[in-house]
Amino acid sequence: MKTVFVVEDDPSLSKAIGRLLRQRGFETELFNSAEAVQHYGKFDQACCIILDAKLGHGCGIELRRWLAYSGVTVPVIFITGQDDHATRRAAIDSGCIAYLTKPFPASALIEAVEKAFDRAPNSAVRRDQSSPDAG
Repeated sequence: MKTVFVVEDDPSLSKAIGRLLRQRGFETELFNSAEAVQHYGKFDQACCIILDAKLGHGCGIELRRWLAYSGVTVPVIFITGQDDHATRRAAIDSGCIAYLTKPFPASALIEAVEKAFDRAPNSAVRRDQSSPDAG
């Protein structure tokens, strides 16, 4: 089972995303900064990274660039509450699989995560089979 990494500096949103994903049978690791996820590492355990484009203490776009430079190929889903043309263009140019503007529907986030799982090398083991939604 691979895990969804959530990098979001708003604690209430981070917890809400984590709860939503766990209800859908996904495992999660929550991080409040770019530095926290970089320090944690273990990117081989992630099926995708949900990344706030405008983190309070660092830019999510810069983290995405660092990941690519470091050879991390995990799919990235950007979320942002401060949508602008430059941020959207940088996110899309970075190769993200989705770009969602807050507030976004839960279904849009779940759809993007499932798309990432489908792209994961181990897509046969996608979700906890005991999940009511699994199957």
